[in-house]
Amino acid sequence: MPRGHNGRLVLALLADIHSNLEALQACLAHARAGGARRFALLGDLVGYGADPAGVVDVAMDLARDGAVVVRGNHDEAIEGESSYLNRSAMEAIAWTRPVLGDAQRRFLASLPLEVREPDACFAHASVHQPARWDYIDGPAAAHRCMEAAGTPYAFCGHVHDPRLYFESRPGRAVAFRPTAGTMIPVPRHRRWLAIPGSVGQPRDGDTRAAYALVDFDAERITFHRVPYDHGGVADKMERAGLPASLVYRMRRGI
Repeated sequence: MPRGHNGRLVLALLADIHSNLEALQACLAHARAGGARRFALLGDLVGYGADPAGVVDVAMDLARDGAVVVRGNHDEAIEGESSYLNRSAMEAIAWTRPVLGDAQRRFLASLPLEVREPDACFAHASVHQPARWDYIDGPAAAHRCMEAAGTPYAFCGHVHDPRLYFESRPGRAVAFRPTAGTMIPVPRHRRWLAIPGSVGQPRDGDTRAAYALVDFDAERITFHRVPYDHGGVADKMERAGLPASLVYRMRRGI
C-alpha cells in the first residue's frame, strides 16, 4: 500500500459520491493534503447528481492506481433493477444511463460487492449480505456487519451520515457520532466499523462534503467535512432537469 506523510499508511474513505464531481474533487484534494496515498470508494458513484461521467472517470483512474472501489445500489441500478428506489432516485438513474459511455457502464457493472484485505473489509451497505442493500441503522446491524467482516476494520457507506461503531464486548456494538477534525483512536484489539458519511449528498443538515482518513500505523481515524460550491452543484442539477426534490436536498444538506 502506498505510504503518505512520514511514511504512514493513510487511506481515504469516500462514500456516496452520487455524481457530484465538485465534492469529489474537493475531498480528494483535502485527503491528499492530509497524507492520503490510497483511496477507497465505498459505492454509489452515480445517481442524484449531474456529473456521472466525470465521477466515474475519476473512479476509473483511481482504480488503475490501486484504489478499492465497490458497487453501490445506484451503481447496480444502471444496468439492473431500479424499481425499489424512490421515484426521484429512479428518475435520476434514468437520466444517468444515456449520459454514461460504454466503458463507464462496464466499469460500474464490474465492481465487486465487497473487497477483503487482511485488516479491513469494504462494502457499500453492509458486509453482512451486501447484495440486500440493508442500512446499518444501529448497533445490532453494525455488529452483524463486523461479525461478517471478521477483520479489525470494516468500512461502509449507504446511510449518508458519519458514524463510528466499535465492539465493546463480544456480541455487542456501541455507536459513536464523530466530530469532524478530531482524531479518534481505533486500536486493532477491538473491531471497528466506520461510515464516513456522504461526499456528494450529505443528509445530516451540513452541506459540506464528508469523508474520513484512516491512519493504519497510528491506529486512528479522522472524519472530515470539506466546503465546496454546493449551491453551484444544485444549480447544475436544476439546469440538467433532475428532480426538484434532489436539487432541494443538495441545497439544504438533507
